[in-house]
Amino acid sequence: MIYEQRIYHAMPGRMPDLLSRFEQVTLAIWARHGIRQAGFWTVVVGGSSHDLIYLLAWESMAEREQKWKAFLADPEWVEKFRKSEENGPLISSFSNAFWAPTAFSAVR
Repeated sequence: MIYEQRIYHAMPGRMPDLLSRFEQVTLAIWARHGIRQAGFWTVVVGGSSHDLIYLLAWESMAEREQKWKAFLADPEWVEKFRKSEENGPLISSFSNAFWAPTAFSAVR
């Protein structure tokens, strides 16, 4: 198992819209494509209160590439993403990293 950490830097004032898009739209489409989330977090102390951090769980990089590509091409996602950004983008930038658990990790 590998984990993908993604950090979205929300545009000022757009965090509620970003959170709503995940809760109301993205998660259902991910479920249809077999994309597994391992958790979502917002910053309480330290860093930026404009950051949304989440983890995705993948069996392999090949699985990630196949499922992520299908998700990005999903017609429902394309339309709802476009509609969610009619008043401007929700994020200013994002970053991602891939993690592999150690032999002694509680999370595998």
